[in-house]
Amino acid sequence: MTEEPVDPDAAPAPAAAPRPAILRGQGPVLAVVAAGGAIGACARYGAALIWPTAPGAFPWTTLAVNAIGCAVIGVFMVVITDVWAAHRLVRPFFGTGVLGGFTTFSTYAVDIRRLTDAGAARTALGYLGLTAVTALAAVWAAAHLTRRVVERRTSR
Repeated sequence: MTEEPVDPDAAPAPAAAPRPAILRGQGPVLAVVAAGGAIGACARYGAALIWPTAPGAFPWTTLAVNAIGCAVIGVFMVVITDVWAAHRLVRPFFGTGVLGGFTTFSTYAVDIRRLTDAGAARTALGYLGLTAVTALAAVWAAAHLTRRVVERRTSR
């Protein structure tokens, strides 16, 4: 076996292309977000099957799912930032994946469109505002109450 002669006038070999992000440690994060999202979306779908919304009716189930999900996000964020040093994949799995799949602002938008198409523009507008206020209030109240509970337990 002989080596090929090296041409001194040849251009240097191009630098290796950077590895895709998935190969630099992002694969596990992507996997847990996808798995969590599937779980959360299935839970949301289950809620819609158990408590269906009639066409043109106020979408109470979607509102409740979003409020509950936002409240859980508030509790979760306090717990993983103030109480528990979680594994690096817990937040993407549960916060982004499960709760991101469970809370359903895409369905919220579809509900508004359906209400508007059904001639219930006032209901759609009320739902639009109520969902935003309810979601923000739920995450704030849950985080606030969780912090108070944590402070009370640590002061003992």
